[in-house]
Amino acid sequence: MAKRKVEANPVSGRYPVSHGEVELLRDLDRPGGWLLTMSGVPQSYVDLDDPTYLDFEYVRLMADVIDAVPDGPLDVVHVGGGACTLPRYVAATRPGSRHIVIEPDAALVQLVRDQLRLSSVPRLKVRVADGRSGATGLRDTSADLIVLDAFNGASIPIELVTAEYMADLARVLKPSGTLLINIADGKGLAFARRVAATVRGTFRHVALLAEPGVLRGRRFGNLIAVASPAPLPVEVLSRKAAGGLTQARYVGENDLVNFIAGAPVIRDGGPVIVPVPPPELFT
Repeated sequence: MAKRKVEANPVSGRYPVSHGEVELLRDLDRPGGWLLTMSGVPQSYVDLDDPTYLDFEYVRLMADVIDAVPDGPLDVVHVGGGACTLPRYVAATRPGSRHIVIEPDAALVQLVRDQLRLSSVPRLKVRVADGRSGATGLRDTSADLIVLDAFNGASIPIELVTAEYMADLARVLKPSGTLLINIADGKGLAFARRVAATVRGTFRHVALLAEPGVLRGRRFGNLIAVASPAPLPVEVLSRKAAGGLTQARYVGENDLVNFIAGAPVIRDGGPVIVPVPPPELFT
């Protein structure tokens, strides 16, 4: 009789990774809940007992979009790994889905394997590479869904929101596929407007989802860009945004044009002011 593999329990603490140090914290309110932080900035939350539980508001917005995609397994590319929250969610809600995770920090990947049971996620492959080189090796029209959620600390790497990179992601996406991008910005939303302009310059159908206070620039927070070569399910996404646990607004079509307000496209090598969250945000 084959021996059953016994999974080790995660251990709270600080761990060195390739690009610094992360801290793994147990959620005292949920037995299976774990928070991964880097430099005091929350990076990922996973519930090992219930992968459909999503703690971060912006991740719930992304899940709302994923749930609006037609039923069935998906071929998904995740640019940015962390603790692999959304791969776990999609594996649980859409059995048979295949995942490619692009993550540049090899030690972080190993930590998530050792501590957070990454091997339990079926049909998941990790490519240790940065987002640009990792996407270059992907096949044309191979992804139903691309999730871009990659951060250095609290800022998205600029090279992952340029027109050139958007063109490469468009190459990988199927004609009916969906791209999701997590954008962080604050007062004035100048960066978010430029990212939206860049995405809209590549994809025919684009929208934003965000909490109203963030959209008004009243507080630093996350905006989710949704893009596709095909029409978006506007009514479904609007309803989910307004009625979900995270109260959000859907901004598309003419409203998105007004939001962009002529902001310039981001290109490789061009000047960009990267938004920095206020120090008290994560305290």
